[in-house]
Amino acid sequence: MKKINDLLLKNYTFPILTGILCAAIFAGSHMFVVHGFGFFNEIAQAEMLRLGMETGDYSAAVFFAAGFLLARVLEGPLVGILDIGGSLMTGVGTGMVGLCLSMGWDVVVKNFALALLAGLCIGLAIGSVIIAVKKAMPESMAASGTNIMMGAGNAVGRYLGPLIIISAAQYSIPAGIGAVIGSAIFFKMKKEIVGGAILGSLLLAVIFPIPV
Repeated sequence: MKKINDLLLKNYTFPILTGILCAAIFAGSHMFVVHGFGFFNEIAQAEMLRLGMETGDYSAAVFFAAGFLLARVLEGPLVGILDIGGSLMTGVGTGMVGLCLSMGWDVVVKNFALALLAGLCIGLAIGSVIIAVKKAMPESMAASGTNIMMGAGNAVGRYLGPLIIISAAQYSIPAGIGAVIGSAIFFKMKKEIVGGAILGSLLLAVIFPIPV
């Protein structure tokens, strides 16, 4: 068991796990598109894809899911949690599938073997990006690990705003200020502050980077 645990904690194992997850999710979307069942997501996302299949307009599915995917991939290394629901099931199962269909790459979705391969490649890319972001973080940051948690984005993510602000402040003063400002704006808009904290910290960290 110790060898298995050590293997699972290796950085290169994480992209493999996300690749396997995304392969299954993409294949589930293939089942939905071809057979009408098997979709690994909520009814709302299924209806977005179904509407796109009927009208040929997949913009709702693509842009809605892309926001979730981007936020969760950036949030993962920062708070130590990758939410399968928001980043993979929504971002890949809805967004990436909708993108392929909108670009006319129907065969990638409608062929089961290609769907598995496409999901695997997407998952490997997502996992690699997350590990790269994690490696770029200062070692002093408290939340620099990356684990996987089902449903964390909706159930727990709303309570991680203060943690993100603290982590951003540990990275640099501009990032911390950006996190506070972003949180305040989102709070005023009656939105979850976690999104504002992430976007605000990223914006000011890019404008005022740490000198090398």
